Amino acid sequence: MKHFTRFFWFCSGANFSLLKRSPTESNKYIGIGATVFFTGVLASLAAGYALFTVFQSIWPAIFFGLLWGLMIFNLDRFIVSSMRKCEKAWAEWKLAIPRLVLAVLLALVISKPLELKMFEREIDRKIDEKRTEFITESKLNLAKGFPEIQELEAKIDTLKAEVAVSEVFRNKVQLEYDAERFGEKTTGTSGIVGLGTNAKKKEQQLDAAQVTLDELRLRNQVRIDTLEAQIREFIALRQLEFEKQQPGIEGFDGLAARMGALDALTKESSAMAMANIFIMLLFIAIETAPIFVKLISPRGPYDEYLELHEDKVRLFKGEKWTFATGESEARVGYFQDTHFYATDLKKEKTNRKNKAQTEEEIAEFEEKWKNSI
Repeated sequence: MKHFTRFFWFCSGANFSLLKRSPTESNKYIGIGATVFFTGVLASLAAGYALFTVFQSIWPAIFFGLLWGLMIFNLDRFIVSSMRKCEKAWAEWKLAIPRLVLAVLLALVISKPLELKMFEREIDRKIDEKRTEFITESKLNLAKGFPEIQELEAKIDTLKAEVAVSEVFRNKVQLEYDAERFGEKTTGTSGIVGLGTNAKKKEQQLDAAQVTLDELRLRNQVRIDTLEAQIREFIALRQLEFEKQQPGIEGFDGLAARMGALDALTKESSAMAMANIFIMLLFIAIETAPIFVKLISPRGPYDEYLELHEDKVRLFKGEKWTFATGESEARVGYFQDTHFYATDLKKEKTNRKNKAQTEEEIAEFEEKWKNSI
């Protein structure tokens, strides 16, 4: 338990030596540290899942997930440890507002990958629907890109229609021949039973229609086989183009695609939208919990010790600064005094030397002047 206590103290960013002197504050900072730690764990899991969706490999996902979790843990620890309890509540809230905004942003970032994992089945179904739509659109676009297939199919339909018309004519002649043989009275038959003259004419017409139909079938079937072979060639080309697009459609399973599917699901289902909102609120509550704990908790002995320690450091700094300033001023004054004194001596020596030279020059000039007289 001692190791767990020290570990959660470390997670909360508390000073061990000061916290040991205020044992009543221990549980509060254990709770803050545990919240910071588990927030980092959730961030690591969320990032690991999101990166696994991107890389489709477990080891990079584990590595970068741990790295992201450590970064979030360190940031949360800094946010909590940098907050100070003041005697004025409004001053605390002013300092806490930027930290709360940052905590909310972190909660939104952490919650999104976990939402994707929670609604994975629904998202997979939505992605399958999108893939089906893409396949349909791809086939329609490819069909538009190969108009020759429609033209050849239209020719085949025309040839089959010719055969169908010939079959209708043959059947009509067959009915008239049968009616003539059995003595049925119609507009085109005599109504006499038996194979009479009219029946033989109908039989000849039937034979001619059958021959024409057989010839037309054979001729058109050859043409249809040729056209179908051409259609199969174009279909093979179209299939190759579709297979080129197939990997892109099958690969429609990235992070952006899943987020888009989740957004579409929340728009379609109010239950999904409510669940999504509650999950985000849950993570916002978890992420901001350490900050609110520090805000709503009363000022305790640890805060007093911490302020006292910081005040001592400020006082020590002020003393050192005063001593350093005094020593510096003394050194500057001494330097100025000694420097000016040496300068005055040098000037006096120079003046005396110049005066002596001047007197010698005057005496020399007077002597030369007397000699010249």
